[in-house]
Amino acid sequence: MLAPENRIFTNLDGSKGWDIQSAQLRHDWKKTEYFIRKGRDWIIQEVLESSLRGRGGAGFPTGKKWSFVPKRKQGDPPHYLIINADESEPGTCKDRDILRYEPHKLIEGALLSGFAVGAEVGYIYIRGEFYKESLILENAINEAYQHGLLGKNAAGSGFHFDLHVHRGAGAYICGEETALIESLEGKKGLPRLKPPFPALIGLYGCPTVVNNVETISVIPTILRRGAKWFARLGTPKSSGTKIFCISGHVNHPCNVEEEMGIPLKTLIEKHAGGVRGGWDNLLAIIPGGASVPLIPASTCGTITMDYESLQEAQTALGTAGVIVMDQSTDIVRAIARLSKFYMHESCGQCTPCREGTGWLWRMLVRLSQGNGSVEEIDQIYDVTKEIEGHTICALGDAAAWPVQGLLRHFRYKLEDLITDQVKVENA
Repeated sequence: MLAPENRIFTNLDGSKGWDIQSAQLRHDWKKTEYFIRKGRDWIIQEVLESSLRGRGGAGFPTGKKWSFVPKRKQGDPPHYLIINADESEPGTCKDRDILRYEPHKLIEGALLSGFAVGAEVGYIYIRGEFYKESLILENAINEAYQHGLLGKNAAGSGFHFDLHVHRGAGAYICGEETALIESLEGKKGLPRLKPPFPALIGLYGCPTVVNNVETISVIPTILRRGAKWFARLGTPKSSGTKIFCISGHVNHPCNVEEEMGIPLKTLIEKHAGGVRGGWDNLLAIIPGGASVPLIPASTCGTITMDYESLQEAQTALGTAGVIVMDQSTDIVRAIARLSKFYMHESCGQCTPCREGTGWLWRMLVRLSQGNGSVEEIDQIYDVTKEIEGHTICALGDAAAWPVQGLLRHFRYKLEDLITDQVKVENA
């Protein structure tokens, strides 16, 4: 359990103000100039030693990503920092709370991160539906300018840094970093082939770092309290704290910051009031947002919320969007609904994703009605394998994995539906 003094986000519930005066009372913008004067190499090294991994879903080490960006010399093209606030993953609502309740953590983190990677301009690409959040964010940025914390001689450090808000148009695919860059450039949000990676050729063909809102927001606290403090929390390979979004069939859905490696059952019972109807009423949980495979109740009681444990259970931490499903859930229809989402949000650029996601949805809907044969269950699995790993971006994997989780743990549900329908037809 996370001790209160180790909490980074102390206003996730919005009980205090988001303005700069309230933020400074929470120690935001403290010693910012000092950190910048210590130099880029020092900041990157601290982030490396903290073992911070990206909080957007992939879990790639943040310091390592920054170290890929070439050091900028006089005459070199500009570098850019992009903050991904296009939070569109079903079951995930952590970045939204940071944007509306703790925007100054993000803005200070943007300044420090921009300095570390040599970027004098940063863009926050925010989901189009987050209208009120975008207004709060723009007001917070204006406050930072008025207090000399952004712009020329930002925070009195001698470093020039400008920060802009760019609103998206509601496309899930723009959460993928290269599609986001394409959209930011004014083009259709289609993922790019990699390599080259954005660290070398990104926005406008220049070196670019793309990080998630939560990732950037924890940077100032890591620098203030020290890399060793952050690395000491959690597990050796999943360090620090994490915001968990708990939704579905729980008594008190919530967003909560907790230590990485917390047992899933403890997380739900301590912070979300337990499963509706009691733990014995649990059917399954999606532990990391809608794009990761579900795990059955038999696994949920012992598993811990870290990258390694979840990977061993053939799922993933992802965005840490915990979706709880009790025994009343029609699990086949629930996964079919997710398949429809990914079919709708596919950009259509890759044939396996464009065609395969539609196949998955149509087959699952038909089988959920008991129409089909047991052999078609294997056919669905074959389709997921034709999609997984065969697309430019990870949306194909995101469409395949929930279906694979269903077949892995609840194949019998599909078989029962087909058997019951056969009995009705033969009656």
